[in-house]
Amino acid sequence: GEICVAMSLETAGATRSWSDDLVSELTDIQKDYSLSSQGTGTSVALSYQESEACQEESVNGNLGRAGFTEEDNCSQDTDRNQTTAEDKSNGIPAAASTGIEVSKTDKSNKPSFVDRVCQMFVRKSDDVVTTPLVTTDKSEDVQEATTGYEAPATGSQTYSASTDTPFDELLKYFESKHQEVEMPVDLQGILVDKSYITSPSDLNNFLFSPDSNFRQTVVELQGCSDVKMESWKIDSDGESLKRVITYTTAPSKLVKAVKATEEQSYLKADGNGYSVLLSVSTPDVPCGTYFRTEILFRILPGPELDSEQLTSHLVISWRINFLQSTMMKGMIENGAKQGLQQNYAQFSDLLSQKIKPIDVDAGSDKGQVLASLQRGQESDWNIAFLYFCNFGVLCSLFVTIYIAVHVQLRSSGAHKGLEFPGLDLPDSLSEIVMGGLLFLQLRHIYKKISCFIQAREQKVGDHGVKAQGDGWLLTVALIEGTKLAPVDATGFSDPYVVFTCNGKSKTSSIKFQTLEPQWNDIFEFDAMDDPPSVMNVHVYDFDGPFDEVTSLGHAEINFVKSNLSELADVWIPLQGNLAQSWQSKLHLRIFLSNSKGSTMVTEYLSKMEKEVGKKMTLRSPRTNTAFQELFSLPAEEFLISSFTCCLKRKLHTQGHLFLSPRTIGFYSSMFGRKTKFFFLWEDIEEIQAVPQSISSWSPSLVITLHKGRGMDAKHGAKSVDNGRLKFCLQSFASFSVANRTIMALWKARSLSSEYKMQIAEEQSQNNDTLQSEDSGIFVGVEDAKNLQMNEVFSSSISANMASLMEVFGGGSFEMKIMNKVGCLNYSATQWESDKPDEYQRQIHYKFSRKLSPIGGEVTGTQQKSPMPNKAGWIIEEVMELQGILFGDFFTIHIRYQIEDLAPKQRACSVQVFLGIEWSKTTRHRKRIEKSVLSGSSARLKEMFILASKQLPHAR
Repeated sequence: GEICVAMSLETAGATRSWSDDLVSELTDIQKDYSLSSQGTGTSVALSYQESEACQEESVNGNLGRAGFTEEDNCSQDTDRNQTTAEDKSNGIPAAASTGIEVSKTDKSNKPSFVDRVCQMFVRKSDDVVTTPLVTTDKSEDVQEATTGYEAPATGSQTYSASTDTPFDELLKYFESKHQEVEMPVDLQGILVDKSYITSPSDLNNFLFSPDSNFRQTVVELQGCSDVKMESWKIDSDGESLKRVITYTTAPSKLVKAVKATEEQSYLKADGNGYSVLLSVSTPDVPCGTYFRTEILFRILPGPELDSEQLTSHLVISWRINFLQSTMMKGMIENGAKQGLQQNYAQFSDLLSQKIKPIDVDAGSDKGQVLASLQRGQESDWNIAFLYFCNFGVLCSLFVTIYIAVHVQLRSSGAHKGLEFPGLDLPDSLSEIVMGGLLFLQLRHIYKKISCFIQAREQKVGDHGVKAQGDGWLLTVALIEGTKLAPVDATGFSDPYVVFTCNGKSKTSSIKFQTLEPQWNDIFEFDAMDDPPSVMNVHVYDFDGPFDEVTSLGHAEINFVKSNLSELADVWIPLQGNLAQSWQSKLHLRIFLSNSKGSTMVTEYLSKMEKEVGKKMTLRSPRTNTAFQELFSLPAEEFLISSFTCCLKRKLHTQGHLFLSPRTIGFYSSMFGRKTKFFFLWEDIEEIQAVPQSISSWSPSLVITLHKGRGMDAKHGAKSVDNGRLKFCLQSFASFSVANRTIMALWKARSLSSEYKMQIAEEQSQNNDTLQSEDSGIFVGVEDAKNLQMNEVFSSSISANMASLMEVFGGGSFEMKIMNKVGCLNYSATQWESDKPDEYQRQIHYKFSRKLSPIGGEVTGTQQKSPMPNKAGWIIEEVMELQGILFGDFFTIHIRYQIEDLAPKQRACSVQVFLGIEWSKTTRHRKRIEKSVLSGSSARLKEMFILASKQLPHAR
């Protein structure tokens, strides 16, 4: 005969012990095996299903109450056609009638393990006779019923995102559990940073939805095979939403094809922003068990477009998460970086084909903003209509026309009193009042017309001047101002704005007689080698370039502490007494970009190597990211060097000093107490190297900040001297290297003007460019002899001529005098002789607030030659102004005549003449000349008075 046995085993939600059920089943098999039966060609379907613990106890209890023993069960098995009735009488569940047999035996009579295994595969045909015929259809029904069985949910139960659970519903459930979660920051390296014309939710669905085949296309494009994507799964608490993708990577030149496992997890999802972390594990690559590659997708709302279309901003960043320490970190990071950049370049190109990017078709946000401002310029006729269309002007015109018509209609009468032909005096008090009223009205109209002409004429400033060079490009769009303080008698102001960054200034146009100015000016700073730290904004009321002006408010924009995306459209509140009382604000749009790309870092380090005299290595992206996260710095800030040192305070603190292009920071963590602060290089006023002494067992650096600067780092200062913070650092491993590095970085930021003069001087020694420039400038000196020079200072000083000439000697005495009179960062080259008895040099300095309220710079050239009688010297000076209103309209010429009166008396005569050479015309010429003469005469007088007091030969 032939026996066909089909066995089906299901274990769904079982809580019973498998060994107990196995013993029970094998016992029945053993007993059934001893029975003889005949039958051929019969198919038997045996289905085994474990029951719940409570069902087991119920069955055992019913069997015990019925009094059935093991022998009874064996005898009853001889006729399986009556099993249904007997099962009902014994309390066995009705499920047994459908082919599911649950056999309970006494655990005392257990066969050996070998017997059980043999009996499982050598079952006799007595089951065929004793068991009712169960067709294959019923067997399949039982299997389907068993497969569809669901176990009760437990705390760790995971629900899969099947076709019955849409992806959108999973996201909504995940959002409800993560409403207060913040968007994570970017990782150390940026792979993709683009904006697209689609909403954030649509972009998220396109990238990660199970219905989207974009991920499958990307993987296949990169040469991967055997791609298997699981469904999105979320736990019952909604804490994690993730899926797993496995694939085989394409082979490369160094690594063969390996299997990769990619786990995608949502970190944030709120409808407006999404964050997904991809953790890729490749254990088969060299050192693959030491690290995992983490890739972070951040989908944010993009810039606003004129078409009001929804946009999204996609940022993809990466990092290597090392699970174990290894000496191959640098090699692993470099290899991963190269591979990821290639893969995500393909990813970006494919995504741009599917979704339209903004930076290609819609233009950049910066270009759109600037273009809209250019289109927003108003015509002169429109401004004139708005300016003159007011009640005061209309009333004045009416009174003027009314009186003019009256004069024409009035017939001339006889002369009375003191009148004579040509003189008509008022005949009554009312006529006198009417004449005064007419005068005031005409004066008002004249002022309005004059102000309008001046406002239209003052289109100079720096609006529209294009930036030059490669490096860090700063573009500022001045949109408007609101609630400015009135300072004029008319109740209005004449505001203009001065922007100062990295020693360069940009001046806006003047808006006359308004408290709500509309500028729409665009300023582009020339390319800078170093990223800017701060930009100062000052709002003034116009009253002459050198006259005492009224400050309407000021503000400081810190690029280190600000987010560049926030500065793209920002309202800045102004500081100052007037500004705070009126709550004045400026509307700005600021854009900062780097045109050099990644080469900027290497060029900066090469420049610093020459200054320090020590090799500087480029830090890894992982180190730079940790440094940026430690001090909350922007992504463009990179670590240059770090030193272990001690911060000297009441309680000494050992820590690390970190140096970057714009900041110097200190961090320490001792016994759970953290000390962290940083300040800008521009905040430093002085750095002193204190040698080793008895009180200090190692040399130290004392850093003094400018007054009122760096107050965020006050907790790390050793002392406060008149508002100036002082920091003391010591215990460097190599004091000389730390000192040279710190001094070089400080001078590169704070003394850039002086360094530029030194570089120009070095270049002049290698070529003749400087001589050609000097000759071009001193053509103006020859022309100055034809200028009308005004004497601004004349005095007799009790000092010999040789001592007084030290004011122009280029030494420390000259620097001291010029700094005291308000010439900041004064620098001068050495005197050079081009002709016999004729010397030339260049000077450069900045105006202090004492000389010019808005600052400014001076680049000058001096020529020294002896008098014809050889009794003294004549010094000609040509000054060019930068950062001053109308500074490019004129050039200042100064002539010093210093003559020795009597050598025995030790006295000399000093005469100073000043003239202004105009290169452009302006209606403000007289006003400017008056301001220049008064300001320059006061400065020159103070300079020679200070020199006479401090000269060593002075009486």
